[in-house]
This record gives sequence, structure tokens and C-alpha cells, in this order.
Amino acid sequence: MATLSIRNLPDDVHARLRVRAALHGRSMESEARDILATACLSPSGPASDPAALQSLVDQLYDDGKPTGVVDRFIAERRREAERE
Repeated sequence: MATLSIRNLPDDVHARLRVRAALHGRSMESEARDILATACLSPSGPASDPAALQSLVDQLYDDGKPTGVVDRFIAERRREAERE
């Protein structure tokens, strides 16, 4: 199994996680594992449906989606590598 460390967790989030774990009668680590598993393995939501995800992206950009982003990024990285 993998290990995950979470840095810079806001104090209020830490405190709420502690309370939530206590309410469920388990450790903060166990509570965090359950929260992550529920969020990542849930079959619902736009991330699990490609058409719904595409619709969400379309709504966010209102026909103004950027194009050529990957090509520009690759070209920029190549220029940086040449300077090194």
C-alpha cells in the first residue's frame, strides 16, 4: 500500500478532521483514508462520466477554450532545456 503525507493542512481542517474521526470512533488517519476512498472511488459525479465532464468544461469556457496549450507548453520546455 502507498503512503501519503499531507503538508500545510490548515488548522481548521485538522481540527474538523479530528472531531469527525472522534464522532466515527476512529483515528484521524483512518478517517482521512475513508474520506479519500469515498471521494475517489465514488461512481457518481462528472469525473466518472466523460460526456458530463466535457459538458462541464464547455460550460466553464463558454466556447473560449484555449487551443494549442500542449504544443506551446512543449515548445516552452524545449526552449528552457536549451538554455540549461
